[in-house]
Amino acid sequence: GNEQRVHAKLALASALAAVAEAATFPIDLIKTRLQLLQGLDGSAGWKALRVAGVIRREGGFLGFYRGLSPAVLRHLFYTPIRIVAYEHLRDAHNSPLVKALAGGVSGVLAQVVASPADLIKVRMQADGRLLSQFLQPRYAGIYDAFSKIIQIEGFLGLWRGVYPNAQRAFLVNMGELACYDNAKHFIISKQICGDNIYAHTLASVASGLSATALSCPADVVKTRMMNQDSVKGTRTVYRNSYDCFVKIVKFEGIMALWKGFHPTWARLGPWQYVFWVSYEMFRHLTGFSSF
Repeated sequence: GNEQRVHAKLALASALAAVAEAATFPIDLIKTRLQLLQGLDGSAGWKALRVAGVIRREGGFLGFYRGLSPAVLRHLFYTPIRIVAYEHLRDAHNSPLVKALAGGVSGVLAQVVASPADLIKVRMQADGRLLSQFLQPRYAGIYDAFSKIIQIEGFLGLWRGVYPNAQRAFLVNMGELACYDNAKHFIISKQICGDNIYAHTLASVASGLSATALSCPADVVKTRMMNQDSVKGTRTVYRNSYDCFVKIVKFEGIMALWKGFHPTWARLGPWQYVFWVSYEMFRHLTGFSSF
């Protein structure tokens, strides 16, 4: 029945999101570490290759996968919820504006559920810097991180940074889901190509670019907010996401909000490609209509 179809779509989106996440995770790690670089030292030297070199020295090849388990865990909830919710909302009233809002709303819904896993992923990725200073990382692993955060910051501490996270999710999904959907239908309606791998590839490139441009400022704020511990007695740099936004612009310039734009796009682009092309293919193989 209809319920089985929904469950099948959720399972399919979960599995393929995990594959896309694992394939592009090292780029995500580089992006996070770039965003955590504060001040004006973001000169040409401190670019992605240099950060990659630092990560390799810290932890060897496996250092590039630090925080992979919470990242995959996050996508087991985040992607299926947003994809299936978007499809339901979109089908109710099929117009570009409704698609944009449907993308944003389904993204927020999914992000609120997945936020604890996202927090742990950011913290574990940031921990790699402690290793390079021969300091003990904050967390031994995913379970240790969960228990320590609840112990020190309370249960709601798992949702630290949920507001900038939800804002980012709204923008990223508005850019990604609605743009992918509209771009694919435009390509097919203009007869550039049929509903095939070429259309899915072109639409995924468009969606990756628009999602990056829209979400990068919220992503930088989210990363900074999530990484600051609320350990009692330590001074937090940012009071809230608005304060973080203002301080970044004031002390680092407006372009600092797009810190890590290229690695973000280099990450979102291949992620979108791997996910959408395989998702469309498996939908076709399992007898579902095209997305």
